[in-house]
Amino acid sequence: MTDPGAFLSDRTPEPPSEAAISPRSRGVALATGLVLGLFGAHRFYAGKIATGVLQLCTLGGLGLWWLYDMILVSAGEFTDIEGRRISRWSAGGRPPLPAGAERQLDYVVRELEALQGQVSELAERVDFAERLLTRGRNGS
Repeated sequence: MTDPGAFLSDRTPEPPSEAAISPRSRGVALATGLVLGLFGAHRFYAGKIATGVLQLCTLGGLGLWWLYDMILVSAGEFTDIEGRRISRWSAGGRPPLPAGAERQLDYVVRELEALQGQVSELAERVDFAERLLTRGRNGS
């Protein structure tokens, strides 16, 4: 029996580990599913040959099974033959960021750009000071 308090927990779920994410592309799965999904093409792509053949024979479970799969693929919850989620939009791309990470990434990029501007300004000031010192030594 499950713990009733588990549903009331305010802990956020941990993002899936890199091993739990499939190297297959969610974009390819969605495209093949939309175009040839009634024939199970997205399941063949995910390596699920047996259920792909079943979808082929039943025309996607008369469309209901196909619709369910398209919702799963769109949400990033569709899995491959090894049980790994197909959640990346491009094969080999970076894994999806956890909630709030995009905002933190934007902040870090802005701070780095500001730091880069300060370093270039400092380099200009040092260059100017060196020219003044050189001019003073030469008696100009």
